[in-house]
Amino acid sequence: MASAGIRRFVCLCRYLQDPCVVAKFQQLCGVRGTFPLKSSGTEKNEREFSPNAACMRQYRNDADKTKSNFGLTDSTPKELTSSRDGVKGDTRGRVKPLRKNSLTGDVGQEFIIENKFLFYLFTVGTELGNELFFIVFFPFLMWNVDAYVSRQVIVVWVWVLFFGQSTKDLVGWTRPASPPVVKVEVFYNFEYSMPSVHAMTGTSVPFCLFLLTFNRWEYSFLFGLSMAICWSFLVCISRVYMGMHSVLEVITGFLYSLLILAAFYPVLEDIDTFYLSGSFAPLIILLLHIGLALIAFSLDSWSTSRGDTAQALATGAGGALAGRLNHWLGLQPDLPVSSLPLKPPPLSGALLGRSVLRLLVGVAVLLAVRAVMKALAIPLACRLFSVPADDVRKARQNACVELTYRFLVYGMVAFCCVFLVPLLFNFLDLS
Repeated sequence: MASAGIRRFVCLCRYLQDPCVVAKFQQLCGVRGTFPLKSSGTEKNEREFSPNAACMRQYRNDADKTKSNFGLTDSTPKELTSSRDGVKGDTRGRVKPLRKNSLTGDVGQEFIIENKFLFYLFTVGTELGNELFFIVFFPFLMWNVDAYVSRQVIVVWVWVLFFGQSTKDLVGWTRPASPPVVKVEVFYNFEYSMPSVHAMTGTSVPFCLFLLTFNRWEYSFLFGLSMAICWSFLVCISRVYMGMHSVLEVITGFLYSLLILAAFYPVLEDIDTFYLSGSFAPLIILLLHIGLALIAFSLDSWSTSRGDTAQALATGAGGALAGRLNHWLGLQPDLPVSSLPLKPPPLSGALLGRSVLRLLVGVAVLLAVRAVMKALAIPLACRLFSVPADDVRKARQNACVELTYRFLVYGMVAFCCVFLVPLLFNFLDLS
């Protein structure tokens, strides 16, 4: 009985991992691919750059076994089969992925969008897990809402990214095979895929926000919970739509992030207190974050996922050190417990204008700092570790160069976000 249940569970997991399920969902959402036959040059490029090139034969074998166990027929949409002449029929709505692949520079293949609303909706959903969103969202939360909450959410975000990306490297599963899947996004196509880190951050951040604020701020419990669920659902489903993850990988990422959040939430306040006032906190922060970055880089060959892990760890370290400095200097103290719960101020044109102005000025400063640090960090790292600097992409595949670059650039950006930009707001009377 138990063994039969286990077999059914394994069959279900294989079905949820089947790329044909992803392709069917994409078809229902109005996405159709062209899939011209790959040239020998394209295949060579994939073999050269990808540490995890998709194994079509294994996918098909698993899919056939799963369909047999569940009594399913072939679910591959006919419109998604490959041909020499590309997609048949109407060519209106033909587009390419918005961003080229971060590792190879591949711009991806054309596909056809028949439902533009879903395309834009899921594009927004997937952006909720990308760097550009977090470089705006976390500063906005810190400068305009609640620095106390922001510090603790960033701690969870850093650990979720570390565990998620490291688990990807340990499991080593490939992205859904294309064809049958249409690669609406190709930016992360050559990274491993199990679990979905987008699903993890898209779940942990809104639910952590909800848990930290529903007793601290006055608002409807159902409203907060609904917002967290909608945010998480939009990010998770967008990864299947984009062709970057199977349904199983998204579900695993969702559950994995809830497990990490459940482990960290009870001790978040203790961690924050230690970072602010612990005797050896600065040393431990640096050793911990650099050590975790070194562990991440030792798990597998270089790829952008390890750079993203180092970037998150550098951001966490820079923000924690800046928060410590604020506490030591008596700047930007947290609100006393006696003032809780906090009431959201009434919306007004002046409030919105001031908030938007803070965001624009602050993000402009952060982008300027990032640009300057990028220009300085890679040549400096190459000189320190005797790595040729003529090919930046190749130089950054050296672990020492990449770690130095990420910590110098994003550690400084986070430090400025938490310490220097609020001082600038005081000077400009924008506090």
